[in-house]
Amino acid sequence: MDVVCGIVVREDGKILICQRGEGRALAGLWEFPGGKIESGESPQQALVRELREELSIEVWVGPALTAVAWSYPWAELRLLPFLCVHIAGEMELREHQAMQWVAPELGNCDNWAPADEPICRELQDLAYKHGNLLDMCQHA
Repeated sequence: MDVVCGIVVREDGKILICQRGEGRALAGLWEFPGGKIESGESPQQALVRELREELSIEVWVGPALTAVAWSYPWAELRLLPFLCVHIAGEMELREHQAMQWVAPELGNCDNWAPADEPICRELQDLAYKHGNLLDMCQHA
């Protein structure tokens, strides 16, 4: 199953992380918001829809990062991460219990949903090598 996630970057280079809500698989762990690709959608279209549904925001979808293949006991998935820029809407948590803006180079990749951990580490490397991730979005 293909699943998309957005690494939403704001002007200061911090990224949005969300904590999975109670009563859901992997409750309490951190992740990048997103969800399943529906039939007929491109990954970018799915990401725009999912972030609108989950957080009430509109985003511009930028470059893709490295896809992650992961096996959970309940599903095999391929997680497709994209850098994104928040362009409209006030954030409203609809499926998560918390959110934070964090500096990617200082982020701790512990307490993450396992499929999101490699993305967290890739972001640390990118931030270290390239500086502000927003610059990567603007040059895509």
